[in-house]
Amino acid sequence: MKPDSMASRARTFEVRTIGCQMNAHDSERIAGVLHTAGFRQASPGDQADVIVINTCAVRENADNRLYGNLGILAARKRENPHLLVAVAGCLAQKDRERILERASCVDVVIGTHNVDALPVLLERASGSGEAQIEIIESLRAFPSDLPARRASAHSAWVSISVGCNNTCTYCIVPKLRGRQRDRRQEQIVAEVRALAESGAREITLLGQNVNAYGVQFGQRGAFAELLRTVGAVPGIRRVRFTSPHPRDFTADVIAAMAETPTVMPHLHIPLQSGSDDVLRRMRRSYRADKFLRTIADVRASIQDAAFTTDIIVGFPGETDDDFDQTMAVVEQSRFAGAFTFKYSPRPGTPAAGYEDQVPADVVASRYERLAKLVARIAMEENSRFTGRTVEVMISDSSGRKDGSTSRVSGRARDNRLVHALRPEGVTLAPGDVVSATVTLAAPHYLVADKDVSVTDPFPQATVCGDPSSVTEIGMPTVR
Repeated sequence: MKPDSMASRARTFEVRTIGCQMNAHDSERIAGVLHTAGFRQASPGDQADVIVINTCAVRENADNRLYGNLGILAARKRENPHLLVAVAGCLAQKDRERILERASCVDVVIGTHNVDALPVLLERASGSGEAQIEIIESLRAFPSDLPARRASAHSAWVSISVGCNNTCTYCIVPKLRGRQRDRRQEQIVAEVRALAESGAREITLLGQNVNAYGVQFGQRGAFAELLRTVGAVPGIRRVRFTSPHPRDFTADVIAAMAETPTVMPHLHIPLQSGSDDVLRRMRRSYRADKFLRTIADVRASIQDAAFTTDIIVGFPGETDDDFDQTMAVVEQSRFAGAFTFKYSPRPGTPAAGYEDQVPADVVASRYERLAKLVARIAMEENSRFTGRTVEVMISDSSGRKDGSTSRVSGRARDNRLVHALRPEGVTLAPGDVVSATVTLAAPHYLVADKDVSVTDPFPQATVCGDPSSVTEIGMPTVR
């Protein structure tokens, strides 16, 4: 039996995101495209007529989460044959027909370059009862040119580039997203101004290699200039960016961070490995001493700068000595936190064919040692904040995930997660900025239960969307 035509009624949708910040940005565009085409986002708790899973292909775990979700949706679809399921994003771009072979419940497969075609493909699938697949090899519309349904009123992603010109041997992103394409600065600034006028007070600049911005135009120093310009937009209180490449981190960017008060003192800079030999095999084009010099230069210019990173454990050929070098760099860097990953071969990357794969039990042992080191350092670094007053922009006023409603959660200027006491008789909402004194430190967050006061209330604006329109299944970093 064919599903009923979508033209007969307005269908509801839900977007689920598996992946990084770039995926989250794309999901907001998917939601915007669907809304513009006449779909309605499903209310919390309701079962949507259309479910779009926006995927990542960087790590094997993303594959598992996709097919786990599809298994559940297959059961739902047997009960409701009118349900439409779409898979978008990097994994769709990579696997294409294989997704339809593995999951017959999928109605639409669409890649990274043609999000704008999704409503038409859903209509075709609905009318014909046959699965639709459309994958194109180059960008048709820059994601930021598409309508968006933002998941937050006060915070927004702003894409400044897509694609990547690097050739890291473990990474499939350049193959799926293409070579780097940069937006013009005036387009980016216009978007930031529009966001500020609609109520956004925090923006995060996005790119696979964000500090290589300007390479397409041949403009050296373009990223530093962009930071200064965006940081001066009226109404914007906080500017963040992710992820920079250590090779491209230059003195002018550090100066722009230090001299622009709205650019936050936090830097997510992927280390991947502390071994020069491993970095060489990864084609990371920097070495451990360059990485450590960058961190030292930032700390010399920006007081209380915080650093987070990505680290891969068990890359092919990694020896005990290589791993010990990584541990040493982590110890010296004093990261506030780290995303640590066991190496997983990605088909289509050079490293997947390397013969010297590290045994799984060795990888697991090293991973455990690294996780303990990262947690110890994070605890030591967070403990320095006990008794200090921090500025927190509230992101969640619904209470802790452990069921406690006495605290609200948000991020300090250096991006540390802070759970602050909800003052009696005071209503706190996402976007409010409070000051609070830290009373307890833990490896992954701070608790601030003393002297909590609102220093910059958020004028609640109408959000261009609803947080329920985009569900984040996972959120590692861009690279």
